[in-house]
Amino acid sequence: MAEQVKKPVGITETILRDAHQSLIATRMSTEQMLPIIEKMDKVGYHSVECWGGATFDASLRFLKEDPWERLRKLKAGFKNTKLQMLFRGQNILGYNHYSDDVVEYFVQKSIANGIDIIRIFDCFNDLRNLETAVKAANKEKGHAQIALSYTLGDAYTLDYWKDIARRVEEMGADSLCIKDMAGLLLPYKAKELVEALKEGTKLPIQLHTHYTSGVASMTYLKAVEAGVDVIDTAMSPFSMGTSQPATEVMVETFKGTEYDTGLDQNLLAEIADYFRPMQEEALKSGLLNPKVMGVDIKTLLYQVPGGMLSNLVSQLKEAKAEDKYYDVLREIPEVRKDFGEPPLVTPSSQIVGTQAVLNVLQGERYKMVTKESKKVLGGEFGETVKPFNKDVQKKAIGDVEPITCRPADLIPPQLDKFREECKEWMQQEEDVLSYALFPQVAMDFFKHRQAQQTAVDVTAADTENKAYPV
Repeated sequence: MAEQVKKPVGITETILRDAHQSLIATRMSTEQMLPIIEKMDKVGYHSVECWGGATFDASLRFLKEDPWERLRKLKAGFKNTKLQMLFRGQNILGYNHYSDDVVEYFVQKSIANGIDIIRIFDCFNDLRNLETAVKAANKEKGHAQIALSYTLGDAYTLDYWKDIARRVEEMGADSLCIKDMAGLLLPYKAKELVEALKEGTKLPIQLHTHYTSGVASMTYLKAVEAGVDVIDTAMSPFSMGTSQPATEVMVETFKGTEYDTGLDQNLLAEIADYFRPMQEEALKSGLLNPKVMGVDIKTLLYQVPGGMLSNLVSQLKEAKAEDKYYDVLREIPEVRKDFGEPPLVTPSSQIVGTQAVLNVLQGERYKMVTKESKKVLGGEFGETVKPFNKDVQKKAIGDVEPITCRPADLIPPQLDKFREECKEWMQQEEDVLSYALFPQVAMDFFKHRQAQQTAVDVTAADTENKAYPV
C-alpha cells in the first residue's frame, strides 16, 4: 500500500477580526484580546487575522482606541505567528477611492507596525483597483494576497475564474484567496472552482467563507480535498452563523488524514474557554443577537450576504414598510443586473441594497438614484464584469461621460493635504492615515485622546503636590 503523502491544511484564525465583526459588530476591545495572545501564539496557525476590515473604524468610533496601538500590542504578543489584515484595494479601509500616495503609505505603515499578510480585494474584482496596494506590499516585503470576491451569475464561469487567477499571479500576488462573503459557495461547486483555479495559477489558494447559509464546513471539506492550501476558521464561541466554521471542528475533521492540521485540541479548548464568557456576556447584553447565530437559507435564494439582510430590515423598519421585505429581496437581483452584475460585498452590497429599497418604496424604478449609485454607473468604482444597463445609466448620470480608466488615475495626491488638515492633532505619523480614512471620526478620537491625557497629567500633578506639600 502506497504511503499517504501529507498535505496538511493551514488554518487562519479569524476570532480577532472577522468573527467578532460578523457576530458582535466588531466590538471586541484590545484589552479583551491581549490576555489570550500568548496561548494563541503557541497553536501553530498559518496566520491570525486581527486587523483591517471594520476593526479600524470601530476602534476609533466606538471603542475610542487607536487601531495602530492595537496592532503594535498584538505584534508584541504574537512572536511566532503571522498577522493578517483585510484591505479594500483602492478604498483601503474606507468607502471611497483614495489617491495612490495614501494607499502606498497605508501599506507601508501597516507592515511597519506588524502586519505580515495583506489580503487585498475589490468589490468589482477590478484588478486595476488592486495594483497600487500589491506593488506597495511587494516593495515593503509583505505578503500580498489577492482575494477574489465570489459570486454567482452568467459571467462568472470557470473560465472567468481561471483567467483572473492567471492575471492575479502575473500582477505579483504571493497567494490567492476565494472570498465567499455571503456563504454562496456550495461543496461540489467549491471542488470545481478550486480545480479550475489550480489550472490557472501555481499560487497557494486560501478559502474564506461564512456559515450564513449552513454549508460552509462541507464546502471546506470538498475544497481541501480539491487542493485548497489554507482555510479561515473561528474559535467555537464566535463561530458559525454569519461567522466562519469552528476551528476545533475543522481541526478534528482532518485529524488522522493526509490533511491533518497538527493543531492541539487541548490548547484550542483552553482558548475557547477564554472566549466563552465573552460570548455569554454579549448574548446577555444583546450585542450578540441569536438571529445571526442560525442558518439563513435565504442567502442562497437571493444571494444576499447576512449583514446586508439585517441592513435591509432596519431600512424598511425606519420607513415603516416592513411588509415590502420580499419585494426588496426580489428587486436586489434586478438592480445588481442593471449595475453590471457585481459581487455583493462592501461597498457594492450597501449601494445595490439601498437602491433596491428606494425602487420599491418609490413605486417606480430609479425615480430616485442615490449618490453612490451614480458613482457606480459613472465608473467611479471601476469596471464590472458585464456592461451597465444603458437606460438606467442614462437616467442616473444623464449625458455625463462615464470614466473608463482606472478611477484612481483621476485622483491627485492627497497625503500632504490630509497632513496639513490634521497637523495640530498629530501625535504619531500614523494619525494622518486615520484622519485620511475617517476625518470626522478620527478628529473626535484625537480630541478624546487629548482630553484623557490631560486628565492623567492633572491627576499625576495633584498626586505629586499631595506627596510633597510646600
